[in-house]
Amino acid sequence: MGSSALAQPPKHITLEDIFQHGTFHSKTVNGLRSLKDGKTYVSIETNPKTKEKYAARYMYTTGKLVEVLYTTKDFYYKGKQLAISTDFNADERKVMIADESEAIYRRSSKANYYVFDSASKKITEVSTNGKQLFATLSPDGTKVAFVRENNLFIKDLINGNEEQITHDGKTNEIINGKTDWVYEEEFALAKAFFWSPDSKTIAYYKFDETNVPVYSMTLYEGLYPTDYRYKYPKAGEKNAIVSIHLYHVAQKNTTTVDIGSEKDQYIPRIQWTQDPTVLCVLRMNRHQNKLEYLFAQAETGSTQLILCEENKYYININDDLTFLKNGKEFILSSEQDGYNHLYLYRSNGELVKQLTKGPWEVTRFYGFNEKTQTIYYQSTESSPLQRDVYALTLDGKQKRKLSPNPGTNEATFSTDFSYYILNHSDTNTPPYITLNNQQGKAIRTLEDNKEAKTTAQTYGIKGSEFFQFTTAAGISLNGYMIKPTPFDANKKYPVLMYVYGGPGSQNVADSWSGSRNIWFNYLAQQGYIVACIDNRGTGFRGQEFQKSTYLNLGKLEVEDQIAGAKWLGQQSFVDPSRIGIWGWSYGGYMASLCITKGADVFKMAIAVAPVTTWRYYDSIYTERYLRTPQENAAGYDDNSPIHFADQLKGKFLLIHGTGDDNVHFQNSVVFSEALIQANKPFEQAYYPNKNHGISGGNTSLHLYHKMTDFIVNNL
Repeated sequence: MGSSALAQPPKHITLEDIFQHGTFHSKTVNGLRSLKDGKTYVSIETNPKTKEKYAARYMYTTGKLVEVLYTTKDFYYKGKQLAISTDFNADERKVMIADESEAIYRRSSKANYYVFDSASKKITEVSTNGKQLFATLSPDGTKVAFVRENNLFIKDLINGNEEQITHDGKTNEIINGKTDWVYEEEFALAKAFFWSPDSKTIAYYKFDETNVPVYSMTLYEGLYPTDYRYKYPKAGEKNAIVSIHLYHVAQKNTTTVDIGSEKDQYIPRIQWTQDPTVLCVLRMNRHQNKLEYLFAQAETGSTQLILCEENKYYININDDLTFLKNGKEFILSSEQDGYNHLYLYRSNGELVKQLTKGPWEVTRFYGFNEKTQTIYYQSTESSPLQRDVYALTLDGKQKRKLSPNPGTNEATFSTDFSYYILNHSDTNTPPYITLNNQQGKAIRTLEDNKEAKTTAQTYGIKGSEFFQFTTAAGISLNGYMIKPTPFDANKKYPVLMYVYGGPGSQNVADSWSGSRNIWFNYLAQQGYIVACIDNRGTGFRGQEFQKSTYLNLGKLEVEDQIAGAKWLGQQSFVDPSRIGIWGWSYGGYMASLCITKGADVFKMAIAVAPVTTWRYYDSIYTERYLRTPQENAAGYDDNSPIHFADQLKGKFLLIHGTGDDNVHFQNSVVFSEALIQANKPFEQAYYPNKNHGISGGNTSLHLYHKMTDFIVNNL
């Protein structure tokens, strides 16, 4: 008898395993921070006997303990145990601690902040006048800047004084030092103040959102529901007017930066150069196809235009801009040759050279080693489905791949780039984390996730099988599928397609996935094939592929998903009459369009938190791809599921959280009404007070039970 005959059948996955018990949890390396010497790092550890946490400094080379910097006991303040932290200031003598943190939106939260002095072991409370946002130590460690109630403050750690810098902050009118809702969501920018390198100046944003329309959201809490009101600029509506200011700490005065006379524009980033008297301001037009780099003089606020980039579609904002220590050059990434690549410029805006080139994309810029004149980056050079880490000298003569194994590789470099932590995974392998030297050699393993790998094998969890096909339009698309176990090639299986499909996104990737992928394996155990296809408009295949959906979101994407469903239906092991589709957010929009415009192809669909008309979504995201409704009404209406409600034939489940501040519940309410008036039967579920992520408590378990039951009963 062969050994395979003795193999144990896989254990059955349960939804409780996935969403309650954390059975398939994979470990990562937390609280690890490179110190400025580049040779050591600090990590938060737990004493196995006492369970006490401590911050320890280790040698990169050997992993040996150099010293224990502080322990949980040192973070005990006035009868209260504070969480241990490694959030150092620039000279690494002080540590910022956040306590009793409260989430606000996706990237913002407020907390009670404290400063720990590692030399004296003294703790200072930042403020006793209410919770603070974004408390940030000055580089010299003498002050803390923070935001409270839309105003900017400074706490002097030497004399203990708290100084209010701005006084005009007012809810839903004026914001200082933090961004409005739409900048936080779409430019991934929440904290909006920045210390100069010499600690003498704070550059900060001011948002005047007085004329931005209010969105009102009902919260069902207490005897009488309350209205949560906040400023949300929908497509084509008024945006906040943004200005940039410079507060001079010693002089106690403020200078306004000259960003031009145009008020209807964006300032997606500001960043100090190597010169503490020069601030770089990125200015973008409302169409988001023109990006200008301005250098502002801190003393006067006067600006000089250094560089202007224009694109026939739109420009994606990132954080790659890096000013070199020589003070004469900077590196940025751009899609100007059709793929995202790195470029070196002189400080006067003159192009020195394109640093990377080819029909592939730079997906992360890790930084520049001044000593060896080497850039470090992640790219799709091997495949759009994979990520590798590279080192390249500025002269282009030496290029090294620093990630030996195919799949998805991410690096975290030491301060001087002499070491890096490499996080590798692929569709069959949970994160394997190693410490490597400059030459790429693995010195030791930090996390092998042996337990997660064993658990995956015990439950028969499989990675994705990747495939490629060409549509009738001649477009080559990437996809993956997870087949049932055991798989019988002579049977015909139902297929559930998963879609996101939004601009620049990617679902078909050679990486280890989280709980959603485990759920797909759960469905495979129930006899379903789960498949996913990245349509036109998705990322990492060059600008023309990604931006082909410009001015007409939904059209090409849905054509590709329908083509994908038809291709799957032609496979000998697929039942073409039992193909369903589901998605969340942009994917919910896609699923809604597929079950209406593609009614003859799809038997069922589930849309979670869908956009149902782009007229209801925010200005920055929507106008980037469609311009305004006033300019491009057809782009908004020709592919709105609301207008295709009468075409619904299959089974449809519509799900939304009533407290969704991002994709408003309004989208599902209006789509529901369109389906009702078209006399189309459908099911819907709402989750009270839940935001766009629809989670908390038993919510995820309940949601996935509901979706699973709907699939089993209708597909």
